Amino acid sequence: MDITVEQLKDKLDRGETPVLLDVREIQEVKIASIGGTHIPMNLVPLRIQELDPSKEIIVYCHSGGRSAAIVNFLQKHGFDNVRNLLGGIDEWSLSIDPKVPRY
Repeated sequence: MDITVEQLKDKLDRGETPVLLDVREIQEVKIASIGGTHIPMNLVPLRIQELDPSKEIIVYCHSGGRSAAIVNFLQKHGFDNVRNLLGGIDEWSLSIDPKVPRY
């Protein structure tokens, strides 16, 4: 399942607190971030126990490809309330917060 950057902003503005899971590499996180938990994509299978399947999790990366793969992985491992941020942090920068650097 997907979520747009506008839908995420609405959730945050309403005071909802989904877990934001950033699956980019550390070098990318150093350039730009919208916060949340950082677990690089290749480490998610090794660190899956750090995630709570009872929480809403919104996974993001740079443009949405890696996060979509992690959403599928998590769903196969019992995470029912997990979503992919369409367009990733790049779309967040374009549509929501231009102060977030684009790269």
